[in-house]
Amino acid sequence: MRWRCWMQLLAIELLLASGLAYGQVWDFAEVKAETVGFSAERLQRLDNAMQGFVQQKEFAGMITIVARHGKIVNFKVYGNQDLESGKPMPKDAIFRIYSMTKPITGVAMMLLFEEGKWDPQDPLSKHIPEFASLKVFAGTDKDGNPILLEPNHPPTIRELMTHTAGFTYGVFGTTPVDKMYQKENPLQSASLQDFVAKMARLPLLYQPGDGWTYSVSVDIQGYLIEKLSGKSLPVFMRERIFEPLGMKDTGFSVPEDKLSRLAKIYATDPKSSGLKPQPRDPNITKTPGLASGGGGLYSTATDYLRFGQMLLNNGELNGVRILAPSSVALMRANHLPQQLMTGKFGIGLQNLRPGFGFGYDVAVFEDPAKAGSTVGKGSYLWDGAAGTWFMIDPTNDIVLIGMVQRMMGPEMPNVETLSRALVYQALTDPTK
Repeated sequence: MRWRCWMQLLAIELLLASGLAYGQVWDFAEVKAETVGFSAERLQRLDNAMQGFVQQKEFAGMITIVARHGKIVNFKVYGNQDLESGKPMPKDAIFRIYSMTKPITGVAMMLLFEEGKWDPQDPLSKHIPEFASLKVFAGTDKDGNPILLEPNHPPTIRELMTHTAGFTYGVFGTTPVDKMYQKENPLQSASLQDFVAKMARLPLLYQPGDGWTYSVSVDIQGYLIEKLSGKSLPVFMRERIFEPLGMKDTGFSVPEDKLSRLAKIYATDPKSSGLKPQPRDPNITKTPGLASGGGGLYSTATDYLRFGQMLLNNGELNGVRILAPSSVALMRANHLPQQLMTGKFGIGLQNLRPGFGFGYDVAVFEDPAKAGSTVGKGSYLWDGAAGTWFMIDPTNDIVLIGMVQRMMGPEMPNVETLSRALVYQALTDPTK
């Protein structure tokens, strides 16, 4: 009897450790490419290209995953976790995903949308009173002082989630407003409350809705999540997204016992044209005071696959429902007017143009052919500053994940766009 009880306890512990207690474990079976419409021979072109970049020292290492109908047809690792030790890249390597945090924050916002906590047309000041006096920058006077105007209308949550509210980042632009951000340095605040207090003193770059500028908007969403839920952003994400989906290696910090799996970040060394290792956050094992909803998460390729597959499944994974299908549809719909999709606006590799717009915290291929892409209609995506990328294609039932750790710049190969082209040339029978 004692032996039987011990075995039952052991089984329960194993159940908890594996995540089955949340009902979310999904094996993602690896299948032959042809069973889900891909050509294995043509998929080899993806492997060859990615391996070539690693051999050419463009990246220390890389992971790619292609899944269709919930089954993996490509899961490859290339190169090293770090160049200095020569340690091979493991499948469970942990990456700083930077702005791939944004879609996760978007899902957290949609969870609160489903609870009736906010509406897209709500003025930000309804939930953040500090923003009631936001002004719009309109140039400088003869003495060099900023001219500030009243907004034509208060910026809304919909504009916040589409980067059209008038905020900026401060690090990508050279406008007088960007320079004000650089001086104030809101993202270095001690907490999200302090961050919002600083943001309330900074002017908007343009009238709400009149432009598109990549911005701290998603960090403001992080503050909204804390205020509307009554929980810190790390706790809310862990309880409502990571634990239910079995994303066991995703968070705003990396525990000490997982540091051995952390992939090193590199940047181009201007002196040698090679890769220069970047120092890691000295406080990486501690939850930050300001948890950045715009770029603070660490994750793995398989964790992000779980997140992506949940969205592809219209809000559900392995019996665990995170969002209703209608909420996912709202998030991935294009919310930009055509006058902002002209090629004038964008960031990094993502140029907003006819056929390629923006939803809630994700970019959207509204009309792939018009945008010059072979992906399925309605595909949505985003990437991170250290080169990570993902795409979800609801038309062809595909999730694509790419993980690297090299800070983006004009000299970095565009592996994200290339990976999409190589995946779709290998999809030879989309009817399967």
